Amino acid sequence: MSSLSRPDAEGADLSNMDKIPEPIKEATALFSGMGSLSQVELPQGQMDSLLSIISSQRERFRARNQELETESRSVQQTLQALQTELDSLRADNIKLYEKIKFLQVYPTRTAGTDDTVMRYSTQYEERLDPFASFSRKERQRRYLSLSPWDKATLSLGRVILSNKMARSVAFFYTLFLHCLVFLVLYKTAWSESIGRDCAAFCAKKYSDHLHRFHENGDNPDMWQ
Repeated sequence: MSSLSRPDAEGADLSNMDKIPEPIKEATALFSGMGSLSQVELPQGQMDSLLSIISSQRERFRARNQELETESRSVQQTLQALQTELDSLRADNIKLYEKIKFLQVYPTRTAGTDDTVMRYSTQYEERLDPFASFSRKERQRRYLSLSPWDKATLSLGRVILSNKMARSVAFFYTLFLHCLVFLVLYKTAWSESIGRDCAAFCAKKYSDHLHRFHENGDNPDMWQ
């Protein structure tokens, strides 16, 4: 209330009184009337109504103040993010200008790879190349059409191929499995070969025994 202008007390023109809210004008008139007519007491209902009006105005102003503070903080954060992006763009532009000046001054020398130039050149090429965009969309469509086990196999293959340690483990594991399979097959084949050789050897020994001791055609059961 102390920050409001008081035209009647300051001697100003009263033609701008229409801009002042009605509750403020009523309160001002009541308090000014109480100064001149101190012996007149206001009704209790009128005082309660005046206090409720002032309290509601205060609560609305407080809520509006909180909303404005929240909006102010949001705007400050947005301005800070934009300022950071602006600084980054300014630094990139300076680097690009330095690159251009270097190429203009030394046209025969080859410059090293600049991260800023490579980043913008890649983005520029990707934007202009329709085949790259179509290829990405087609790969995404084909990936979504795969079955769950195909997706799992593809993901596992990507993980193995993208990590050096995973590639080494997969290589030695595959080599170990192949060696194990070869050893098992070799042992099985060797065991079967030994069995056949033993059977052939026993059959040959039995045949030699028959020819040596039973050349006259005697019955072998007689010797048992």
